[in-house]
Amino acid sequence: MSQSLTVLRFLINEVRTTMKNSLSRRDFLVRSTQSSAIVSTAAAALAGGQTFAATGRPKIKMGQIGVGHAHAKGKMAAFRKSPDFEVVGVVESDEQRRQDAMKDEVYQGLRWMTQEELLNTPGLQAVAVETEVEHLLDAAETCVQAGLNVHLDKPAGRSLAQFRRILELADRQRLTLQMGYMYRYNPAVLLLKDLLRKGWLGEVFELHAVMSKVVNPKKRRRWAEHPGGVMFELGCHLVDLMVGVLGRPSEVTPFNQHVAKIDDGLVDNMLAVCTYPRALASLKSSAMEVEGFDRRHFVVCGSEGTLHIQPLDAPNVRLALSKPRGSYRAEYQEIPFGPYDRYVADIADLAQIIRGEKASDYNSEHDLAVQETLLQACELGV
Repeated sequence: MSQSLTVLRFLINEVRTTMKNSLSRRDFLVRSTQSSAIVSTAAAALAGGQTFAATGRPKIKMGQIGVGHAHAKGKMAAFRKSPDFEVVGVVESDEQRRQDAMKDEVYQGLRWMTQEELLNTPGLQAVAVETEVEHLLDAAETCVQAGLNVHLDKPAGRSLAQFRRILELADRQRLTLQMGYMYRYNPAVLLLKDLLRKGWLGEVFELHAVMSKVVNPKKRRRWAEHPGGVMFELGCHLVDLMVGVLGRPSEVTPFNQHVAKIDDGLVDNMLAVCTYPRALASLKSSAMEVEGFDRRHFVVCGSEGTLHIQPLDAPNVRLALSKPRGSYRAEYQEIPFGPYDRYVADIADLAQIIRGEKASDYNSEHDLAVQETLLQACELGV
């Protein structure tokens, strides 16, 4: 009943808007037709059991394939809290992993189903692919082939050819494939993008970033099962940010080591130097840094200013400018942001893209450049 009342209020407001804004008989007829279409759409949705957001718009039906990714639980929590999405079900083929997840509060009350059942759910529009990394691309390709929008967690597997094929198929069908790089809508990163867009940092000539932590032995062994090392698992976020600032590098030079006194073969101390025509960038990631979260940082130096984000996960900014710009003064100043909820802004953005309210801020060309650069940094074939 509450959903019906919400929709009714929404429709009444639409009609009022139509009447208020009608400037001519012809305009009135056009707007009346639009309102009739809204009524028909809403009625059909209600008949089909569709849920509605507070705005009166139908919620986007989505499901999740896999719970094995490190971000799977956090993504599901964000989708369930979102006013834009209705979670219709979860898929996990591994029996033990499924049983463990079913005990978790985040997954309580959700329907567990096979992948075929999920993909054939009436009205399904989007799928979050949260499998273990080696299965991400296969699941994503199946979803795109089924005509569904995809949130694909990072990194985009090891096959650049397959990832390219998936992106091309999504583009042809005008589907969204959103990568799960978690710093894209970090408030400090949004500030950086705004300053770059305004030209207040000048021409970027240097970029330096670090993302490290202490990885426990169990996770180290898991990561070591596949080539790529800690840069592949952690440093991929830095690659995404770097390409967002400078684009695709002309050359990537990796310096990679296994240095821990643990015989697991994990490449755990990695550095990539990326060369641009007028800039140099260095990306560093290790699996052994004590209190590594606090030192995660992203620094951009331009001819007119420097912006330093640290730590990345609860960002604070130090900004230096050559002269006052807007509300910012010259020389160094602190701009604190602090903790923010991961994934919330990403998921809200995904909803807007699916509804056609905006274009994606990260197109397939960007995502392909990120993946190619990452594979080069990890000394994996492209």
